[in-house]
Amino acid sequence: MTRPTARARVGWRPGLTARRQRTWPWFVPIIAMMVLVFVYPVIEIVRLSFTDAMLGSSEANYTLESYERMFNDPAFATSLRVTFTFAITSVVFQVLCGFAIALLLYEASRLRIRGTVIVRTIVLSAWAIPGVVVGIVWTLIYQESAAGILNHLLSPIFGVDNIPFLSDPNLALVSAIVASVWRGTAMSMIFCYAGLQTIPHELREAAAVDGASWWRQLRSVVIPLLIPILAVNVITVTVETFNTFDMMMVLTGGGPGYMTEVLALRVYNAIFDQFRMGQGAATAVVLLIIDALIIAVFLWLTNRSRRANADTN
Repeated sequence: MTRPTARARVGWRPGLTARRQRTWPWFVPIIAMMVLVFVYPVIEIVRLSFTDAMLGSSEANYTLESYERMFNDPAFATSLRVTFTFAITSVVFQVLCGFAIALLLYEASRLRIRGTVIVRTIVLSAWAIPGVVVGIVWTLIYQESAAGILNHLLSPIFGVDNIPFLSDPNLALVSAIVASVWRGTAMSMIFCYAGLQTIPHELREAAAVDGASWWRQLRSVVIPLLIPILAVNVITVTVETFNTFDMMMVLTGGGPGYMTEVLALRVYNAIFDQFRMGQGAATAVVLLIIDALIIAVFLWLTNRSRRANADTN
């Protein structure tokens, strides 16, 4: 008796395989959602940036007035400088602190030291807290009175009544950077810790057999293998930090003056304080261009690294 073939057993039909190969309908909902929540808002922001639209008004004329007012405003240059200073400094310390914590946790896990899970949980809690709550917490820490935590601890040391963490133009941005580093270190720790888990133990054992010290292993084995993950970490943290709004809004509100007014906060102030929808959209376009340039540089460096590795192999 002839046994049925596999196609007969599963009820194969001639057109079934061809229909299964047409996978594009599955992407239609995703594409539609991306167009709705990303592409259309970006197009609308760019369109509004070329108008003099005011919040609450239906009348708008197409003009370059929003860009002219934005670039001629000295506060915009200050905001641009503050944004780059805040973002670059925060990213550097976030990556360094995140890598240091991840390395300590990794080595502690290898040595089977207890408490690593608790430390990871504590660090991750800062990342899980919303930015508004982070701003409130650090506002209480920086409170400029005897009830403030830092003032209570540091004022006797420096011999002053109160340290103006958030009202002094020279200290406000530094205070905001410290809060941003505290908040963002957890993300870098996650990236680095995950990357350390992928490094084969045999490589470090071989380096140790060859007489390499712990520091030499870190420089010659661990860090080179972590470069791709560190690159993704840096680009992710940089874009997120450049777009910081919620924490800064609660912590300083952009003050004193414009000393902590980052671009994302300036967009909000232009639209909801000055009711200038067009100028706010123009500032948002500048922020979008900065983000796009950061991502483009990252992709260029990634492709260059891949081509170099392919040529080497």
